[in-house]
Amino acid sequence: MASDRPQTPANTPSLARLEAIVLEIGEAVLATTETVDCLAIRLEEIAQQIQQQGYQIFALSEEVENLTTTHQTTLERLGNLTETLEQLATSFQKG
Repeated sequence: MASDRPQTPANTPSLARLEAIVLEIGEAVLATTETVDCLAIRLEEIAQQIQQQGYQIFALSEEVENLTTTHQTTLERLGNLTETLEQLATSFQKG
């Protein structure tokens, strides 16, 4: 909005000062926008890494579950083998 008053030497410096302040505010807004954009990109990268790690943790838990099942089966077979060997040893001792 333009003033109806003609510029006088008294208000010219304050106008220049206001222009400088507005310019500084504009530069600060631009710098802040760039910083926020960089942070948004970085957050997206971190989110993707977290998602990938989630997939890896899920796969690892599946493998641990498979390993536990295999270990249990192996222990059962080892128990059966031990029983069979004990029976053989007893048979040899009696025989």
